[in-house]
Amino acid sequence: MRLPSPLVRGTLIERYKRFLADVRLDDGLIVTATCPNTGSMLGLAVPGAMVWLSQSDSPTRKYRHTWELVEADLGAGPTLVGINTGHPNKLVAEALEARRVKALAGYPSFRREVKYGRNSRIDLLLECAEKGLCYVEIKNVHLSRRHGLAEFPDSITERGAKHLAELSDMVRAGHRAVMVFLIQRGDAKRLALARDVDPTYASAFDAALAAGVEAVALRCRMSPEEIVIDRPVPIVG
Repeated sequence: MRLPSPLVRGTLIERYKRFLADVRLDDGLIVTATCPNTGSMLGLAVPGAMVWLSQSDSPTRKYRHTWELVEADLGAGPTLVGINTGHPNKLVAEALEARRVKALAGYPSFRREVKYGRNSRIDLLLECAEKGLCYVEIKNVHLSRRHGLAEFPDSITERGAKHLAELSDMVRAGHRAVMVFLIQRGDAKRLALARDVDPTYASAFDAALAAGVEAVALRCRMSPEEIVIDRPVPIVG
């Protein structure tokens, strides 16, 4: 997925009200950017961090800039991390169209944002006359507290636990259901649940796996020009 070009670089001053961030651009200008992420962004919203913003010329937007990337370093060198939770669905859809997700291969068509479950919408519904339906829920992952280990979630997510229960319902109804963790950081070698952050989600995840829901973690290759799904990584613990 190509990012809006060019991104502008700056230094994070402060993230506040969850959806806003003040950034000092490299040219010295201070701007307020929207922050398209509802999570805690644990370890990433650190004042002084280097960030990259996209820009919009839309006259209807209150804030022209959107926070896209942040540089993080866990001691093994800096890495780019994508914080825009609006990108994962598009990234997975692009990879499916290019037949680059082996775990989800063999479905000739898919639809997005299809109503299902308890007043929810599934991110992707894969369809095949022979295989049947496959319900795919996608979660953005950017948390890492130890080099090489990505974690989800970064804050309590009741909605996430609800989605796992609904995926389990789809399996019990005779369909396939897959939880995809889309890791927007290139230093991840494996994924684990952040059980200390949200024990309830962890329990819901365990129950979903026991019910037959599948789980896949996909790592991205990151740059200020594009984000591309690189390869699957194992889920541990």
